[in-house]
Amino acid sequence: MAPTSTTSIEQQVSDIVSEVNRTDWSRQYWEQGEFLAQGQLMPKALIEEFMQEVNGVRPKINRNFIPKHKKGGSVSYYLLQESAPALLAFYQHQAWINLLSQIAGVPLLLCPDEDPHACALYFYTEPGDHIGFHYDTSYYKGARYTVLIGLRDQSSSQLLCRLHTKESGRKVQELSLATEPGTFLFFNGDKLHHAVSPIAEGEERIVLTLQYVTDPSMSFAHRWFSNIKDAVGYFGWSALFRRPTR
Repeated sequence: MAPTSTTSIEQQVSDIVSEVNRTDWSRQYWEQGEFLAQGQLMPKALIEEFMQEVNGVRPKINRNFIPKHKKGGSVSYYLLQESAPALLAFYQHQAWINLLSQIAGVPLLLCPDEDPHACALYFYTEPGDHIGFHYDTSYYKGARYTVLIGLRDQSSSQLLCRLHTKESGRKVQELSLATEPGTFLFFNGDKLHHAVSPIAEGEERIVLTLQYVTDPSMSFAHRWFSNIKDAVGYFGWSALFRRPTR
């Protein structure tokens, strides 16, 4: 398949956004404690285009292992800026960001260029790859919102979600979801307690993550801590010294 222009990507995303029932999505999002899941939102052709870029960055995967918490591979925003224009066009698409903002009820912004998590890929490709329960804690002065898009799921692994964990008087609801190609998930990072169950021999799961914030400013101490955490748990020590492409 020949590469598709970013103009084509932008048009495809605009078409997706135009078909969304925003009222229904917003209702579901708030009823579920700032969490929304939609199966196969992205068309097959768009996922195939994204996978071309995913396969192109496979040699750059950084493998990481934190005992009793996390094992897997990641490719940072810095590396995607160099060779994944379709993924970046999707992340930065203004109509897409406007849709997310309407669902969340707050204006959302792109993360700063120095955030390696802004637009990244997670690879679960070896037996036992997983991540334990956690929140996508915001170290920004504003809230941090996460989008997950399933790109490949040839596995028995599941995204495990605990809804309403920080809502007084609400019963915690547990979900187990497959992230099949085109699946869309959106949530407030500080509200959803979530994990990924381990994959087995011969299985593979690849997910695109997009991060948006309400205020992109961050204190020096929080930036330092966030960078160290990302280096250890996701992108390797080289990410500490890599300058983002502008």
